[in-house]
Amino acid sequence: MNYVSTRGHDGGDTFVDILLGGLMPDGGLAVPSSYPVFTDTELATMRGMGYRDLAVQVLSRYATDIPADTLRELIDRTYTAQVFCNGRPGERAEDITPVVDLEPGLSILALSNGPSLAFKDIALQLLGNLFEYALAADGLTLNILGATSGDTGSSAEYAMRGKRGISVFMLSPHGKMSAFQTAQMFSLLDPNIHNIAVRGVFDDCQDIVKAVSNDLAFKTAQRIGTVNSINWARVAAQIVYYFAAYFAVTDRNDQPVSFSVPSGNFGNICAGHIARQMGLPIHRLILATNENDVLNEFIATGIYRPRTSAQTRQTSSPSMDISKASNLERFVFDLVDRDPDHLRALWADVDRTGSFDLSDRRHAIHERFGFVSGTSSHADRVATIRDTAMRAKRQIDPHTADGVFVGRQFREPGVRLVCLETALPAKFAETIEEALGTAPDRPAAFADIESRPQRFEVVDADVDVIKQIIVRDGLSAG
Repeated sequence: MNYVSTRGHDGGDTFVDILLGGLMPDGGLAVPSSYPVFTDTELATMRGMGYRDLAVQVLSRYATDIPADTLRELIDRTYTAQVFCNGRPGERAEDITPVVDLEPGLSILALSNGPSLAFKDIALQLLGNLFEYALAADGLTLNILGATSGDTGSSAEYAMRGKRGISVFMLSPHGKMSAFQTAQMFSLLDPNIHNIAVRGVFDDCQDIVKAVSNDLAFKTAQRIGTVNSINWARVAAQIVYYFAAYFAVTDRNDQPVSFSVPSGNFGNICAGHIARQMGLPIHRLILATNENDVLNEFIATGIYRPRTSAQTRQTSSPSMDISKASNLERFVFDLVDRDPDHLRALWADVDRTGSFDLSDRRHAIHERFGFVSGTSSHADRVATIRDTAMRAKRQIDPHTADGVFVGRQFREPGVRLVCLETALPAKFAETIEEALGTAPDRPAAFADIESRPQRFEVVDADVDVIKQIIVRDGLSAG
């Protein structure tokens, strides 16, 4: 399997080549030259497999340059009951991503049982092991630069802390995450973890990561890599749990299932899109946004109109307070039939006019690729959290509530609906207390998280300042 750029670069890159690189040399995102497709016979064979075996089946199609026994060892080391042990009563840690029924025909895919209590652990725990493998093979070091709106940062830092040859520089919007999310990151005092609080919003942080990645001379000299979902390996790892969930809620491969996915940066639902392209019988991919509804507008109209930092609203589902969706480029590449010239022209339109218009492809968005979308408000989240606790006796976090609220709008008779969980409610105590009148449950290991010592640096949203910090504190090339 070789990889190409959404913007045209085709250098015959392999999985390990793009694993450490972030953006492609032309500024595009890495995508496989084609999507492998499972036959119905292969899907039938995969049914009943445990999570690790499913991961091998899916990821071996993409990481063809990693020896089979090595890939198996990395997957087996990642997906263990010891690592994913923060689940609730009735959830089996060995399932890694258990499915929990809320009501007949509606389920939650529990994705938040990992070390940082968020769905991003599923991919980032594997990414940490993949990075360590690739770096050790060539005796190299890596300075990881990432941006987070709340959950990527803690998931990445928990996955990378103590890893040989790796230093992490994580940008977050100063004062705009929950107290729990902030403490999870800033209380990590490992010498290879560097938290940088940027005066601005998530999109400012993400713009800095892209600017640094597009400075090829600096990126090469400082050995810059990324853990954001612009990294293909992270998206690939997320594909697996769509297969696991589908098999968990069906008996045969001809039964339709729709997935409702809270989304801000389009990475999680992009993995679902790819699973569908690989032959998984997904009926609908239901994209749920909060008040920052750029993605909802695009799915509904075909018009992509990113907002400015000033127009990005701070909400009670803060990990989705995003108005520039990096991973949308991978889907748009497929939507324009993998024509890099067309795609480059679209993003040039964004740079020139602030938007692009693919309204003539709305039918393809909805019918060929199965996307629908909706949005929710703070009042919708609170009501959904309260309703779910009363009727299903289960607490859900505000982002998952966005997914449940929007997903219910698109329920169809005879089609199972699975809503993807974003995080444990403990990470968003203020909203849970507003909805339920009581503090959310939290794992004992995080009982005093907000009172622990914190280490972080506050800076302006300035690319040069971030570069100076990397030069000052990063690992030298080796």
